[in-house]
Amino acid sequence: MSNIPDNPFVLVDGSSYLFRAFHGLPPLTNSKGQDTGAIYGVINMLRSLLKQYNPTHIAVVFDAKGKTFRDDIYAEYKAHRPPMPDELRSQIEPLHAIIRAMGLPIIVEPGVEADDVIGTLAHQASAKGIHTLISTGDKDMAQLVDDHVTLINTMTNTVMDKAGVVEKFGIPPELIIDYLALKGDKVDNIPGVPGVGDKSALGMLNGIGGIDEIYKNLDDIATLEFRGAKKMAEKMREYEEQARLSYQLATIKVDCELDYTPETLSPTAPDNSELATLFSEYEFKRWYEEVTGDALTAAGNNEKKPSDTPANDVETTSPDSREYLTLLNQQDFEQWLADLKNADVFAFDTETTSIDYMQAELVGMSFCIEPGKAAYLPLMHDYPDAPEQLSRDDVLKALKPILESTEIKKVGQHIKYDKNVLAHYDINLQGIGFDTMLESYVLNSTAGRHDMDSLADRYLGHKTIKYEEVAGKGAKQLTFNQIPLDQASPYAAEDADITLRLHQYLYPKLCESEQLQSVFADIEIPLINVLANMEQTGVLIDSQQLAQQSQQLAERIMHLEKEVHGMAGQEFNLGSTKQLQEVLFDKMSLPVLKKTPKGAPSTSEEVLQELALDYPLPKLIMEYRGLTKLKNTYTDKLPQMINPRTGRIHTSYHQAVAATGRLSSTDPNLQNIPIRTEEGRRVRKAFIAKPDFSIVAADYSQIELRIMAHLSNDEGLLSAFSEGKDIHKATASEVFNVDVDSVTADQRRSAKAINFGLIYGMSAFGLSRQLNIPRADAQQYMDLYFERYPGVAVYMESTREGAKKQGYVETVFGRRLYLPDINASNGARRKAAERAAINAPMQGTAADIIKKAMLDVHDWLASLNSDDIQMVMQVHDELVFEIHNSKLGEYCQKITDIMQHAATLKVPLVVEAGSGKNWDEAH
Repeated sequence: MSNIPDNPFVLVDGSSYLFRAFHGLPPLTNSKGQDTGAIYGVINMLRSLLKQYNPTHIAVVFDAKGKTFRDDIYAEYKAHRPPMPDELRSQIEPLHAIIRAMGLPIIVEPGVEADDVIGTLAHQASAKGIHTLISTGDKDMAQLVDDHVTLINTMTNTVMDKAGVVEKFGIPPELIIDYLALKGDKVDNIPGVPGVGDKSALGMLNGIGGIDEIYKNLDDIATLEFRGAKKMAEKMREYEEQARLSYQLATIKVDCELDYTPETLSPTAPDNSELATLFSEYEFKRWYEEVTGDALTAAGNNEKKPSDTPANDVETTSPDSREYLTLLNQQDFEQWLADLKNADVFAFDTETTSIDYMQAELVGMSFCIEPGKAAYLPLMHDYPDAPEQLSRDDVLKALKPILESTEIKKVGQHIKYDKNVLAHYDINLQGIGFDTMLESYVLNSTAGRHDMDSLADRYLGHKTIKYEEVAGKGAKQLTFNQIPLDQASPYAAEDADITLRLHQYLYPKLCESEQLQSVFADIEIPLINVLANMEQTGVLIDSQQLAQQSQQLAERIMHLEKEVHGMAGQEFNLGSTKQLQEVLFDKMSLPVLKKTPKGAPSTSEEVLQELALDYPLPKLIMEYRGLTKLKNTYTDKLPQMINPRTGRIHTSYHQAVAATGRLSSTDPNLQNIPIRTEEGRRVRKAFIAKPDFSIVAADYSQIELRIMAHLSNDEGLLSAFSEGKDIHKATASEVFNVDVDSVTADQRRSAKAINFGLIYGMSAFGLSRQLNIPRADAQQYMDLYFERYPGVAVYMESTREGAKKQGYVETVFGRRLYLPDINASNGARRKAAERAAINAPMQGTAADIIKKAMLDVHDWLASLNSDDIQMVMQVHDELVFEIHNSKLGEYCQKITDIMQHAATLKVPLVVEAGSGKNWDEAH
């Protein structure tokens, strides 16, 4: 990394900023539906840059509309680029207005690109000995680097000087144009020389020199050591004109005629009045508060609303001061031990050899009691010449009372993982008070990812040390025990430090809302112990049965492949989207129902489903895909996942993934095992109980429809559920105006589709496709439904309107789902947000209820302290147990009772429990 002089001349590639912010951040809108995500991203990066470098001279350079001189040279230049999306185009003018109000010079030069303006100004500055810092993500700019010009990528916080260019590209800055000319650039549609890739381009450039030298010494190419060198001279001769053209296109101009110079581009004082107006209009709350001293709500007035934390409103203060210690001697360790004993709360993190909690070995631990002061305690670094470390057994024995104390509160980032790792060392981590991942998730589940690197960037404006920076990448990546302490310690200590800082920022925001604080403290935090127990317990599977099923699936898949080839009249790769497109749409002329973003005919599941209604080939392909996925994901893979120590498989449950609050699972994903097909149910048959035990599955019946009845307060629905009626028959009776006893199977099926379809915001078009009936008939069914259940229609409309006003919806227990697209100008995004607004309170409430049930069941199991029952899985609205046969009736009844009383709604919760030798029999 280069040492950048103070107050450099800063040139910002505004166009690069703009596209990276638009594509790299989640879409944001204000309460009027105006897109604001790109504006926010660019301004945030600019503010960070200004704070870091405090330039006395600066310019923000954007591309102008219209063609440039390169289009005159080559008509196909950038021809493949799609037009700018309307959602981005609408943000350019307000973005420029904000930058001008910040007092920063903006440059938009017609006829040339922003790169050329930047190149010219950097060249002028360099000639005068002025150090220039170019802020961009564009690799082409590397050609401008010299003794006085440095690049910075603000998205990754990496700086590149001349040595950095060589390190990244393998060539010095003066050969970058030649490199681009030889290799070409698909993004800008620079043709290059066909067949020249990274290795061959670098081989020629390093072995001979630039393009001019190469064409003077074509015969020397054959002596170079890269694949295809012997035939490369022939290609170079054939495409010389194209190579020369590419060189012209790739060259950034450094001689544009400009009406300004680096010395004239000084920032002026910001226009706070104009900034206040703009920040108010686009609802950038924290920035508005900075320039006015007043708070701003999404509606644009000055009334402060509790716990209003949309993604637009984030902190960007970077943790500057830090004092990190490596604990290598007993004296330092005992001092920290005493400090931890006296702490009310401390941040804590483990470093291990694996992300798999069942295989991970403890390498070290980090602690932080106050921001900026953290310590790393190495325990098992075993690289050559590693310093002597404290005894792991002695250290863990000393730490065990602190880690198991319920009085001393711990804060972690995804602390469930640390709890699982410590369990292998006979430490039951208790006193889990806070988890920054869950604080962020409960605060705003849709703001972005909730991993520590993302949170530090989003809320603290801090770029953390990435694991790849200390461990490397790919096959050569080191495990943490192999990383030298001078690199491992800052990385590990930072984890604890940033975790504490994030907690101090996020938790007070959570506490602004009593309901959100309750969701966090009463549901999510105690659930950590429940999930960790289930993960440690695991579930038993029959690997022999799965192996047999795999063999049968392989035979069926092979048969299907032959059948498809026969029907298509040719052999082709069923896994190739391109070949499938050619067969379905070019050869067989099936109708194109949908296109991919690049304009090719779509072969998505949704498209194949619709085509399968009229054509046999798509139906076979869908079956082929389903069986192949089942084989690859489950029947082949599950036996390989059996832990040799426990003989069981151990999934990972994730609390901070699904936006609505539902749990998800990975390795294996228990949520996605299909149950509507015989093959999928056979996979469930492989989930078995140990001898003398049975599998019990306890499932909430129609829970989301019951929640709909509760939320809508519709008399018809409340009455049907309270009287214990078959809700689908009752709905069919109302919609088709027949007596309940006369409802046919088809009418019940239609009513079921309506009931569940409405929960997910299904349109008449969607219902018509599902029931295979005319759209007019589907619309009539829905109209009749709303006539019979008017409370549902009122609830849906009021929910949509409420979401548009406040930007979020809530579950019965106060969990929030923010809907950034609820007022979007893009119709498809807005409609999707409206559907989510209807569904999220039901799905989210169902998630909250089953989580509360898990907590209640866990408490009951703890009071039993018996080996006769274990909770082994949670899937959708179902809890799965392994219960001793002697206790089956008694425990099934107790589980049903606990689950039915996990929450009180206006209608009864009903739980159906079944048992069997395997999961399929129990379900």
